[in-house]
Amino acid sequence: MHQTDRFRKALQNLSLELQIVDFDRRGYHGEIQLASDRLRDFAGLMLEEEYFLVFVSAVPVSPTLELIYQFAHFSCQSRIVGRLFLGEDAGVPTISDIYQGANWHEREAKDFFGIIFHDHPNLEPLVLPEGSEDLKPLLKSEDKLKSYQEVSWQTVEAEEKVETVKPADPEKN
Repeated sequence: MHQTDRFRKALQNLSLELQIVDFDRRGYHGEIQLASDRLRDFAGLMLEEEYFLVFVSAVPVSPTLELIYQFAHFSCQSRIVGRLFLGEDAGVPTISDIYQGANWHEREAKDFFGIIFHDHPNLEPLVLPEGSEDLKPLLKSEDKLKSYQEVSWQTVEAEEKVETVKPADPEKN
């Protein structure tokens, strides 16, 4: 997996923790839990480190949506997933000005899940016809939702040792 000292230090400076996971089980090498206020910084770092955006999607879990970004490196086998849980407003900042391809992915996520990408330049319907803003066809009804723990890989790997890159201690900076 592509990890330079600069990349690790940049993650630490953003107070982000990279969890290394088993590629054979998950299809990616590492994951990072994000807060929406760190999303743009994280996307900028991934671009600087020569990662491209593979996809943006969401998973409906009780009581909210989990938004997922997957990035892959241009020149080596390395895939990193960024995950964040949406707040009550179901909105996050756009990364379409950082990754041009995010424009399409974010519009699709808006169509199917109702996610609002703040400051997106063209959050018009992409797949669904105009007038169907309330449809949100990939959202599950509340009674069909599972908790994050029920759909998480963490329960499967809880007993296994997982390597992490911890954020820097803000008291030491």
